[in-house]
Amino acid sequence: MPINLPKENMKQKETGNKDIKPVSAIDKINNFLLRFSRVPLKEKLMFVQHLSVMFKAGIPLSSSLRTLSEQSENKLFKKILTQITNDVVSGVSLAESLKPHKKVFGELFINMVESGELSGKLEDVLSQLYIQMKKHHQLISKVKGALTYPAVIIFAMAGVGIFMMVVVVPKITLMFKDFNAELPLPTRILMSVSDAIVNNGLFAAAGFIIFILAAVKIMRTEKGKYYFQALLLKTPIISPIIKKINLARFARTVSSLLKTDIMIIKTFQITASVMGNLHYRAALNEMAEKIKKGGQINEVVKSYPKLFSPVVVQMISVGEQTGQLDTILEELAEFYENEIDQIMNNLPSIIEPILILALGVGVGAMAVAIIMPMYSLSSAI
Repeated sequence: MPINLPKENMKQKETGNKDIKPVSAIDKINNFLLRFSRVPLKEKLMFVQHLSVMFKAGIPLSSSLRTLSEQSENKLFKKILTQITNDVVSGVSLAESLKPHKKVFGELFINMVESGELSGKLEDVLSQLYIQMKKHHQLISKVKGALTYPAVIIFAMAGVGIFMMVVVVPKITLMFKDFNAELPLPTRILMSVSDAIVNNGLFAAAGFIIFILAAVKIMRTEKGKYYFQALLLKTPIISPIIKKINLARFARTVSSLLKTDIMIIKTFQITASVMGNLHYRAALNEMAEKIKKGGQINEVVKSYPKLFSPVVVQMISVGEQTGQLDTILEELAEFYENEIDQIMNNLPSIIEPILILALGVGVGAMAVAIIMPMYSLSSAI
């Protein structure tokens, strides 16, 4: 027997079918381009800060997420937040709705949110996440800011040097070739280098670019990255800076996780996943296994003296004895972060004299190579 639907339902059904529009070519292009876009750390930092404020104000989670998704300027992040909002509205927990977007938020973020939801301390967890991400953002900004100035100077020096060798030096040394007199060794070296760059410049540039691309590709592999980081950890000036950056990240992450009542073994495993240095990552994974077998944290950390300084071991030992490991590690993180801050502030002033000295030596050598034959020729005349 046929079922007669009410006219209103029939109209809604027809209207619903009419509302479904095919995906346009522009939408397909936008969706394709979104695969290659990234969510900046600053965007995630603002998201956590605003979500924490809204949560404290008593605004429902779904409403907060919807508001934040609407105000996001990053198209990829806007799309992700919309999906998360829909999942939360349908009854899925915030942690579960974040898991499909692990590449964007990371294991640390998701595990801390999950712990906060289970313990009923999501507000405290969001505050800890904001502090964690803010400190990480400040650390990255400091390092980038300190390295930008030397990189620009070196690039400018290389450009000026190539211009001199390709344009200026050949015109000046052209007059020396008309004389049959024997030229000084510095002049001959300068002329040979200039001729090599002018005659084989394209091949040299192509070879240099291929070398850089090959080196980058190798360093992106797990094995290449491992050996490159091992080399950096043994470099005299760079090694202390890298160790302090990793120790600050280790202390800050472990402290944040312990404050959200995550088990110590899980804490070390999560911390290992967020460490950029593969040597620290491997050490923390091994530590988690040793702690699982009953080892004390300070004794486990002490077994890696090349990565963790005696100060770290001593502080962890005090934290274990007093039951305030999270607080002690937070103070340790602030100590290393302040040291890194001072190093990064002083780094440009330390590198600047070295760059000036290198530039002076290069210009001086070029000037000597050009002036010496002029002096010899004028004396002979």
